[in-house]
Order: sequence, then C-alpha cells, then structure tokens
Amino acid sequence: MLLVKNVMLNDGINKEPYLTDILISDGKFAEIGEDLPEEGADTVIDAKGKNAYPGFIDAHSHLGLDVYGIGFEGHDYNEMNSPVCPELRAIDSFNPFDQAVRMAMEGGVTTVGTGPGSANPIGGTFIAVKTSGKRVDDMIVRDPVAMKCAFGENPKRVYRDKKVSARMTVSALIREELFKAKEYLLKKEAAAGDASKMPAFDMGLEAMIPVIKGELPMKAHAHQANDILSAIRIAKEFGIKLTLEHVTEGHLIVDELAKEGYPCAVGPSLTHATKWELQNKSWTTPGILAEAGLQVSIITDAPVIPQQHLPLCAGMAVKAGMDPFKALQAITINPARHLGIEDRVGSVEVGKDADLVITDGCPFSVETRTEHVIINGKCVL
Repeated sequence: MLLVKNVMLNDGINKEPYLTDILISDGKFAEIGEDLPEEGADTVIDAKGKNAYPGFIDAHSHLGLDVYGIGFEGHDYNEMNSPVCPELRAIDSFNPFDQAVRMAMEGGVTTVGTGPGSANPIGGTFIAVKTSGKRVDDMIVRDPVAMKCAFGENPKRVYRDKKVSARMTVSALIREELFKAKEYLLKKEAAAGDASKMPAFDMGLEAMIPVIKGELPMKAHAHQANDILSAIRIAKEFGIKLTLEHVTEGHLIVDELAKEGYPCAVGPSLTHATKWELQNKSWTTPGILAEAGLQVSIITDAPVIPQQHLPLCAGMAVKAGMDPFKALQAITINPARHLGIEDRVGSVEVGKDADLVITDGCPFSVETRTEHVIINGKCVL
C-alpha cells in the first residue's frame, strides 16, 4: 500500500481543492480522507505544501507511433498507400520505448489516446494507453476507443495524385465505406451463421461494424467550420457516434456546436497557422466552447506539441480567458469521457486507477515542478 499524506488535492470533480490523505492499494484509490493511519503502508509520501491532481490525459495524440518525431524510420502513424484503411490498429505500431512516452509521463501525462494520423479519410483505430510499461498489451486502458476519420486539407493533399483532390471526394469516400459496412453487416446478420450465405470476408468492413452498430465513435479530424459540420452531417446520416478533433474554428460556430453537443478535443494551439485551414487558430477556442456548455478536452496532437506540455497548454487557455477549473477538467475527466474510460481514470475517486500527479505548484505554470507521478498505484517518478 502507498499512502500520500497532507496533500492539497484537486480531484477533477470538486471545484475547490482540499487538504487530505490518499491511500492506494492494489493499484486503486482505496481511501481519501484526513488523518489516515500510516500503519500497514509500505510507502508513505509526506506531501505537505504540495498539490495533487489526477493523472493528466490527452484525448488525441500520436504518441508512440511517431518515435520522437525523427523521420520515416520512426514514422508509423500514417499509411499512405490507400485512402481508406479502417483495418489498421494503433496497438500494432505503438512503441513503448519511444523516449517521448517517458517524457510524457515525466510531465504528468499518465494516459493518452493515440492512433493513426490524418492522411486518410478513414485511417484505423485509436487506443487509450498508459505512459508506463514495456509491453503495449499491458499498458492498454481500452482498445479500440474510436475509428479515425479525417476531413479537410490533409487527405486531399496526401492523395492528390490518387484522384482525391476536393473535400467532396473525402466525404464521399467516408460515406461509401459506411454504406458498404452497413450492407456487409446486414448480409452477415441475414446469413445467421450459415457459412454458405456469408459475404466474402473483408477485414476493413469487419473493423467498421462496431461503428455502424453505434459501439465505437468516429474520431473526426476537422479544423475548418465547414469540415466540422460535414462530420456532424455524416454522423447524423448514418446514426453513428462522433467525437470532434481539433475544432480550430469551433469558436466561429459555437452556437451550432452547442446545439449538437458532440465532445470537442481542441488543439494543437501552440504553433503557427502552418496551413490555410488553421488561419483562425486561437487559444480562446477551448474557453469559448466550455462556456457554451460543451465537453472540452485540450490536446497536444503530439508530436505537434510535445506531450509533456499538455498542462502548459491548459495554462495558455486560462491566460486567454478559460476558467481554471474547466481547464483542469479539460486535461483530466473530460478527455477520459472523450475516450470512454472515465470509469477508470480522469479523477481521484475511490475505486479508480491510482494515477496521481504531485507538484510543487500549479501545473499550468512553467515554474512548477512535477515531483511524483503515480500510475496504477506505482511511483514511476
């Protein structure tokens, strides 16, 4: 058992922090309260004068699939041979020994959603994974968490020479795969297990079945307002679940997004507008969407922004006007909800995975040091 004493806890659920002790047993938060006895604890951390937070969570990155951003040899998050490849799985590219994984952990990021990039209209499945371990199978929180799809500039740029050169084409390819998957599923169900009546096996369409059945959301890369609304339009056409990723121009259509209510993962914002569809990028976006009542996560899109700087991104949103508590939730419980893993991570509550970050100040500040990181009840820093 591990006991953290005398810490100021920001639990991710209650707005005001409070002084408490935290008992961790069997990798879970076992008890939270004042004056917990030290007897029986294998390790005691006296955190007097320190702050504690749930392990930070990034809902959208490519961590472990683009090894430290060092070129083709480490580049494993975009398949550029086929525009539509839903059969690809992030778990098969993730490298736990990517030094960026450890750097993320040292920055207090304990769980990430990671997976295929945005080269493909449909690119494969994302996973939710912890940032400590040697074998990805043992680091997984949930696999899969979403099916990646992408709108806008990236697919049309990558596949320009393969007759994908307009937003209309990108949307048509996504629709076509959804139609095919729906028909494939109907044929499988009609066959009722009779092998002679089953449709020819298609690995991509098999991967799309959970999407069609509403069990797995589409994770839609969309920066421009029209791309965001195209993603929503297609989701409604097929009755599928959807999360919105990047949402760069979300502040321009906040009234529309508030009516729709889809989860929004906002970022990366710590870069120049490197392409046309980023021209309205602003740190004010997450705060504006949060004030409108939307579920907002702040993301790094690592390696675009190094993963360990996730809390600093939340700080930049606060500087631009976002409520500090909503900013904290945007890197803790909201991304957990975004990834469908809020039953395990995202807040400090009894029964949840014991992922905890202890700092000597507010994590939004560049002057703050991360003193301890606990993942699954083990001190990894």
